[in-house]
Amino acid sequence: MILKTFGWSFAITVLGLIGAVFYGGWTAFGVVAILVVLEISLSFDNAVVNAGILKKMSSFWQTIFLTVGVLIAVFGMRLVFPVAIVAISAKMGPVKAVDLAVNQPDRYQQLVTDAHPSIAAFGGMFLLMIFLDFIFEERDIKWLGWLERPLAKLGKVDMLSVCIALVVLLVASMTFAVHAHQHGGVHADKQETVLLAGVAGLITYLVVGGLSSFFENRLEEEEERENEAEERAARGGKPKSAVVLTGKAAFFMFLYLEVLDASFSFDGVIGAFAITNDIVLMALGLGIGALYVRSLTVYLVRQGTLDDYVYLEHGAHYAIGALAVILLVTIQYEINEVITGLVGVVLIASSFASSVRRNKAIEAAELKT
Repeated sequence: MILKTFGWSFAITVLGLIGAVFYGGWTAFGVVAILVVLEISLSFDNAVVNAGILKKMSSFWQTIFLTVGVLIAVFGMRLVFPVAIVAISAKMGPVKAVDLAVNQPDRYQQLVTDAHPSIAAFGGMFLLMIFLDFIFEERDIKWLGWLERPLAKLGKVDMLSVCIALVVLLVASMTFAVHAHQHGGVHADKQETVLLAGVAGLITYLVVGGLSSFFENRLEEEEERENEAEERAARGGKPKSAVVLTGKAAFFMFLYLEVLDASFSFDGVIGAFAITNDIVLMALGLGIGALYVRSLTVYLVRQGTLDDYVYLEHGAHYAIGALAVILLVTIQYEINEVITGLVGVVLIASSFASSVRRNKAIEAAELKT
């Protein structure tokens, strides 16, 4: 099972590391290896959340996620995205931006760093909305009941998550403006860019998430209409088939997954510059790491891990909330990537441990009865 799911990841890792040696020697080999570990550690929560969505999709769309989705993730986010940032922020053509990335890596890194506030605002708002919609939703299984019960009640207020997200964005942009003023003039254009990027992240979430929910709801309605027929089939000794997302529903859910992956990759792409500003090594290391995250997502789905360890999804969403806050804070203040990675790992590890304790308690109760 492991070899079947991770086979391509292992193969691409070997090829990528060999390519790194030919490209820049053993130093390049070490840089790529470090970047792979960085990407996996920063994106483990991404795999858990993706698995919760992917398990609703048909095997065809799961394959699309692993093939076409990987191409988008590797070439789109880890190679094209950093170049596009420079092209847009520096108002230059894509060819010139590529030339800059290859021949003037220091200047290229500076331009990406200058564009970080808008990147962080977009990604931070998108991830914050995912977290808020999760904690404000009433659900049967609660991990931190003392916190989740009152928040679920608050969630009955319409558009509360949108209002909170906009308030957080305003606070972040105002803090940026105040800090800029204290250190030599208010960068009004930068503040405006942060606000626009944050609103764009919010709109992206609402549009893509809304379309996904719309088609998912339509699928559920069809499922309800088929329930009676399926129950008859079950009574007749035929197994009841699980309804999975297909067609338009699966397409928009796939689109949602890709935007989600893009938001998760922001911190990895920015953090990679702390290790190297070579665009080739960056694409190799982060791309291989992204492939492992994809394989891990599929592995979690096929093993039914989320069903066995019910708090994992909670831990991943809390990690998303933490990452969203960290991204918004980095609009103005620098935070070490090690902290970013550790926060997610600790939250997911805690939720896993809680799930294990819950399973043992249930087993013990069943033995008593």
